[in-house]
Amino acid sequence: MPRRQNQPQHHSRRPSAVNAQPELIRWGVIGPGRAAGRFAQGLAGVPNTALHAVWGRNPARALDYAQRFNVPHLAADIPSLLAAPIQAVYVATHPDTHAAFCCAALDSGKHVLCEKPAALNVPQLESILEAAHRNGRLFMEAMKPPFFPLYQKLRARLAADPIGSIGFVRAGHCDSTLSPDYPLHFRELGGGSILGIGPYEAFLALDWLGDLKRVHAIGRLNEHGVDSFALFQTEHARGMAQLHTGIDLLSLGDALLCAPGGYVRIHANWWNPARATIHYRDGREVLLDEPFLHGGFNYETAHFCNLVRGGNRESPEITHALSLAMARLLQDARLQLGVQFPGE
Repeated sequence: MPRRQNQPQHHSRRPSAVNAQPELIRWGVIGPGRAAGRFAQGLAGVPNTALHAVWGRNPARALDYAQRFNVPHLAADIPSLLAAPIQAVYVATHPDTHAAFCCAALDSGKHVLCEKPAALNVPQLESILEAAHRNGRLFMEAMKPPFFPLYQKLRARLAADPIGSIGFVRAGHCDSTLSPDYPLHFRELGGGSILGIGPYEAFLALDWLGDLKRVHAIGRLNEHGVDSFALFQTEHARGMAQLHTGIDLLSLGDALLCAPGGYVRIHANWWNPARATIHYRDGREVLLDEPFLHGGFNYETAHFCNLVRGGNRESPEITHALSLAMARLLQDARLQLGVQFPGE
């Protein structure tokens, strides 16, 4: 699936005055956990936005979040949050509830940015996209790497001074520092390393190699029935990838892109890219160094807000087709390992 294949729909708007202040986008947060904290940190770096409301299953955690980030509306339930004067919702709960919360927000007329993975499986993601189309609202999966300055600079550099078509991608990350009660350890919460870490790896392979042809996965499960380590090899329209994820080992977290005229190493942590080295076949080495600000969530959020202001209903970067392709890759990999979630 070629990058940026599906173009967003545009809706007419009245012309604005020259130098008019951009529309203020007010946000509500569903799920005040770690990702939502980084989202709030990033939102502080996005002009003309405000964090207005929050709801969480744990009232104490939601109150703490509201106090830390000066959120004026602490919602008692989801209907209360969706009734608040907000234009957009960031869904950052465990994956088992993404589909229900995304559909509820879209049906209430809100635009939705959903933390990866957007859903547990392909049918759930299809239901979210149908709700977005039905209500004429923007839905985007939160996949941050392509919006980082480094990633964009890398694309530009390879276009200007190419190494040829990327034919092999190697990427992965294992994190054994997670506490035993961390959600990724539990099947009923949509856990496992493939869903928890794998969306980034799936994105990288699809972004550089195109349409998925097939997946071959091996790995092991923990006592709760989710993958604690997975190694999956994928074949694509333009090459192959070797990807790994884990929650019982520790690995570096860099990435490799290989082509006939050279290779690229995106330094760890590659999904928060700040440095990359391009090694050319003629012996040249080019180091790209692009630090990021505000924790990095700000770049995808700024992109999303600009889409809302422009009347777009789909991102040209993280298209619905790309989200579906990532979901299919991850679903195929975990089902090969025997990981099934309640209701599947």
